[in-house]
Amino acid sequence: RAARIDRTVVMPPFHGSYARANAALARLVARDLARFIPFAGVHPGRDEGHVRTMVGRAKSRWGFRGIKVHRFDAPITREICETARDLRLPVIYDVMGNAPLIEQVAGQYPTVNFIVPHLGSFGDDWRAHRQVIDQMIRLPNVFADSSGVRRFDYLVETIRRAGPDRLLFGSDGPWLHPGVELHKIRLLGLPRDEEDLVLGGNLLRLIGRR
Repeated sequence: RAARIDRTVVMPPFHGSYARANAALARLVARDLARFIPFAGVHPGRDEGHVRTMVGRAKSRWGFRGIKVHRFDAPITREICETARDLRLPVIYDVMGNAPLIEQVAGQYPTVNFIVPHLGSFGDDWRAHRQVIDQMIRLPNVFADSSGVRRFDYLVETIRRAGPDRLLFGSDGPWLHPGVELHKIRLLGLPRDEEDLVLGGNLLRLIGRR
């Protein structure tokens, strides 16, 4: 609220059981459905064989609108991509600097929209930033979020080369202050219609809302 953000995507942090974490998140989201847009966390290895059931339940019962996968848990799997495809859900996939992982799955699953947080690297890897921008240009189902990108010029380059319809504002809160991350988007100096896309329009389009 201090950052004056009206609606936000929320997802569970790392957890020993994403089934329990998703259920706990659903209870929190139920307190203010107009404010929160939940994404379901899944573990590619530990949840193998159960992903469709887990995510399907999260979508149908609790209104979850996407899937979150982190390479720290394990690389994304076909099971997750096929679930996203069949349920028509976007996937936030943190590749931790290993940008080629996105190209592998985005090419195989062209109807699944992949959102790459931190423009590919929270660790300030400019090579990963550049690779993700190149992927966004070539692959229409690859998007990126702006959270934690310290090399501001790469946000500028993303807008210039990939376009404002491919970048999503991200805060990585509570680890980073949402107000600081929001100010970076303001500093891009975009026209109002383009800034509106980055600050929410693109995300709403990906989850099928306006």
